[in-house]
Amino acid sequence: MLVCALSEGGFPDISMAAKGEKSASAGGKSSDADLARRLDRLSRALDAEKREHAEAERPARSSGTDFAYAFRLASEFVAGILVGAALGWGLDRLAGTSPWGLIGFVLLGFAAGVLNVVRVSSRMTSGGGTKPG
Repeated sequence: MLVCALSEGGFPDISMAAKGEKSASAGGKSSDADLARRLDRLSRALDAEKREHAEAERPARSSGTDFAYAFRLASEFVAGILVGAALGWGLDRLAGTSPWGLIGFVLLGFAAGVLNVVRVSSRMTSGGGTKPG
C-alpha cells in the first residue's frame, strides 16, 4: 500500500507498507518498534540468502582428484607387497631357505603396505595431506 503525506518542510513523504502491515503513523513517520521489526526480518532474510549462496559456492572435489587419490593408495599397497616379495626371494636365493624368506617378507610387505595406506589416507582426510604424484 502506498502512503503519501507532507513532511515538515512541505515536501511529499512517500512510503510503502506491505500488505497486512499498518501504515506509517499519523505524522508520516514509522515507529521505532515497526522499524526494528522490519530490520530484524530483513536481517534474517539476508542471513538465509548468505547461507544458501555459501553452500552453492562451496567447491566440489573433481572426480579426477578422487581417482588420483585412489590410484596412489593402491600403488602404496602393491609396492609394499612387491618390495617384501623381492626381499624375501633375494634372501632365499642367498641363504638357501626357500620358501620361508619369501613367505615372511611377503607378510611383512603386506603389513607395510597396509600401514602406508592408513598413514596416507589419514593425511588426506585431515586436510594437510600431500598431493598425489
